[in-house]
Amino acid sequence: MRLLLVAVGRLKNGPERDLATRYRERALALGKSLGVSACDLVEIPESRARRAPDRCAEEAAAILGHVPAEAALIAYDERGRSDLSSERIAERVGVWRDASKPALAIAIGGADGLDDAVRTRADLILAFGAATLPHGLVRVLALEQVYRTLTILAGHPYHRGEP
Repeated sequence: MRLLLVAVGRLKNGPERDLATRYRERALALGKSLGVSACDLVEIPESRARRAPDRCAEEAAAILGHVPAEAALIAYDERGRSDLSSERIAERVGVWRDASKPALAIAIGGADGLDDAVRTRADLILAFGAATLPHGLVRVLALEQVYRTLTILAGHPYHRGEP
């Protein structure tokens, strides 16, 4: 299974980019033992359309253009679920992996959010709570959750969960 994070916008050099890179590298190193062949990042340029719905539609087309047809898709969206534990997310990913999904794609929209085209295509829509967060932090959190998911699947002690 290939991991793919597709995000609108480009992180500038700095602590957020460094931390995102660290979690991505950790996920790739651990993932090799779990059948994960890659942990790629695709940065989509922000749309320059004047109207928010047009920006969202353009960004959605670009996001979906990078998601393989048979891939499982997790979308991070403010209207998504925030009630799933890391263990439940790992279970879902494990099911997709065991079903031989070729890829797990994770989508993070731009400042205007995700278009319904991405939400409709998504297998799981998640949120990091009700608070609005900067996209750079969402990217770091999403990659940390990818790494945490892999540690759970591997039985690695990084995730301690509930006793």
